[in-house]
Amino acid sequence: MILLQAENISHKFDYPLFNNINLTLKTNESIAIIGVSGSGKSTLLHILSTLLKPDSGKVTLLERELNSLKTKELVDIRRNRLGMIFQSHYLFKGFSAYENLEVAALLSNEKIDDTLIERLNIQKVIMQKVTELSGGQQQRVSIARVLTKKPNIIFADEPTGNLDSETAVDVMKLFDEYIKNHTAGMILVTHDEQLALKCSHVYRLEDEKLIQVK
Repeated sequence: MILLQAENISHKFDYPLFNNINLTLKTNESIAIIGVSGSGKSTLLHILSTLLKPDSGKVTLLERELNSLKTKELVDIRRNRLGMIFQSHYLFKGFSAYENLEVAALLSNEKIDDTLIERLNIQKVIMQKVTELSGGQQQRVSIARVLTKKPNIIFADEPTGNLDSETAVDVMKLFDEYIKNHTAGMILVTHDEQLALKCSHVYRLEDEKLIQVK
């Protein structure tokens, strides 16, 4: 099943970022997008994940064309079908790590998975306020919160940026298991080419074009 289809996507700010981008994500697949800073990777991810409208082209997400959806329909899709992991964790600062997971579970009508907490090695800090956690711990709580929702598509912008290399590999294994066990997919933006190669497909964004390298 095709989870996401981008057709002829173009976007610019003060200068062109990319033109005529085409991309397809199917179930049980992961896509990594690499490229230098400023090439437009995060902007493309924001377009694919409904957070930004392209200057031209269209995105079909879970068999629904985004341009045809009303604001409420977009919000429903983001809340119930998509999981977004950003460099800024956007955790609720006044809450504990566990309370952040509880919010995600409540909104998505899912249960908190204790195995997930253990896999991400946050069981010892799960009751602490997020402001008391290190950047790497906050990153792992953010990942746990997204996976608690059981999303159909994970959009991840440098999800391992605050993690050591061993933990980053473990997190990629967790993502891979998740998308295979839940008929899901993932689009990942990263500077780490070795990490990117763990995905099903790898694309490089350069010179305003998206070039497949794996």
